[in-house]
Amino acid sequence: MMKKEKLEAKATQLADLIDYQDGSVVSRTLIDKEAGTVTLFAFDEGQGLSEHTAPYDAMVHVIEGDAKVTISGKTIIVKPGEVTVMPANQPHALSAVTRFKMLLTMIKS
Repeated sequence: MMKKEKLEAKATQLADLIDYQDGSVVSRTLIDKEAGTVTLFAFDEGQGLSEHTAPYDAMVHVIEGDAKVTISGKTIIVKPGEVTVMPANQPHALSAVTRFKMLLTMIKS
């Protein structure tokens, strides 16, 4: 199991902060404030989050691997280094084309 090191005042590789688990989606919250959250995810191949809505805008930043993101019925493939925004109150879903890691930033209004 990966230890939960402190992140303040140091440079850290995002991909090193979370490990894949076979057949699972793993998450690690990096920032949790009233204004929003920043959460790191690792999806094993074939895993995903089923369609849902959220009351806040959310930005997905893929760190490694390829993700299939569907927003209001439109599907896109997001690759390492790419981002997409999932608008508030719009149905969206994510799934792993390959194992992938992403940073999810949710801003509350």
